[in-house]
Amino acid sequence: MNALPSRLVSQERLMRRLMAMARIGATASGGVDRAALSAEDAAAQALLAEWGAALGLDATRDAAGNFFLRWEAGAGAPLVSGSHLDSQPTGGRYDGVYGVIAALEAVQAMREAGLAPRRPVEIVAWMNEEGSRFAPGMMGSAVYGGARALAEILPARDAAGVSVQHALAATAAALPGIAARPLGGPPYAYIEAHIEQGPELERAHCPVGIVSGIQGKHTFHVTVQGEAAHAGTSARAERRDALLAATAMVQALARALHDEADIVKFTVGRFDVTPSAPSVVASRVVFSIDLRHPDSAELRRLSALVAPVCEAAAGPCAVEVARLSAADSLTFPEAMRARLRRAADRLGLPRRDLLSAAGHDARYLHPVCPSAMLFVPSRDGITHNEAEFTEPADLYAGACVLADVLAELAMLEEQP
Repeated sequence: MNALPSRLVSQERLMRRLMAMARIGATASGGVDRAALSAEDAAAQALLAEWGAALGLDATRDAAGNFFLRWEAGAGAPLVSGSHLDSQPTGGRYDGVYGVIAALEAVQAMREAGLAPRRPVEIVAWMNEEGSRFAPGMMGSAVYGGARALAEILPARDAAGVSVQHALAATAAALPGIAARPLGGPPYAYIEAHIEQGPELERAHCPVGIVSGIQGKHTFHVTVQGEAAHAGTSARAERRDALLAATAMVQALARALHDEADIVKFTVGRFDVTPSAPSVVASRVVFSIDLRHPDSAELRRLSALVAPVCEAAAGPCAVEVARLSAADSLTFPEAMRARLRRAADRLGLPRRDLLSAAGHDARYLHPVCPSAMLFVPSRDGITHNEAEFTEPADLYAGACVLADVLAELAMLEEQP
């Protein structure tokens, strides 16, 4: 190796690729709408495959829709880095995609530095991290890591009734030149770069965050069944109003899960009413629950309250509470975090250790291989928003740290 890869990372090239990706699914307000397994998602993968081919990287996809670019080198389990390409419906230009493009930039810098890795190196774009089209999120990484079976995710449907199975087939048909690969790992190690999606790094004037772990998250799907009735002729005492019951449940949950310290994060982000007609009593309501807490024991205690609280507030309606996911808090290995700290220090970059309040695909790699995450700042902490922004210099700094740590790991003989 003739030079540290960080010296060959190009901020101009990094930004050019990020902005090219931002044009795929671009919104009028400067954001991105690139749903998982959509035509836009397939176009983003096609562009990534084109960039990879120019560097001699082989593009493949597995049965769960995860996309890989592989630098065939050495032997054994691959060193993997990446994130995701899908976005929220009114998402920003950096969430997820930065980790994929930063990994590509790091690999290009490693190749230009003359690195001869002891093992293959792979760039990955995980399928459906966001969960905005198909629930729950992080489907691709969960299947890859063995936390979910492929058969478990295939029947999931979006709001239009399209299944994951159908969307996977459509995406594969749109990418005929990309070969299929076996499902699963485990990798030698995994590192994910990501924007912080919070305000801590910006406030601390730190371009790099070393992620200590990820707070726990449990998600639920609640179905409230009532009975449709005429708004003008049905008596209140005879109504089975699913909307009134559902809103009573949400308010009861807000009270039961409230904490003065504002550590609990309780969110109802989706609320679907049937038949959704002005003069008809609602017959059915389906809503989502996202519940988070950094302490796993407390998260499990709060999670156990959800079903009984909903049942107590159901009134004359029936309610079914289905838990979609139950991921407790985790801590990344200290040895992996130390490598990121040392790389930042060598580059003279101020850094800060912090917990990730948001969920990431690294959650499902953590049980199967040494894993780590690094953050770069988010302006004003804004994310899942078209106004999402990170300074190019900070994006560059994160890519430099990533390049040097990947190079270090790629040359190790022992376990990281």
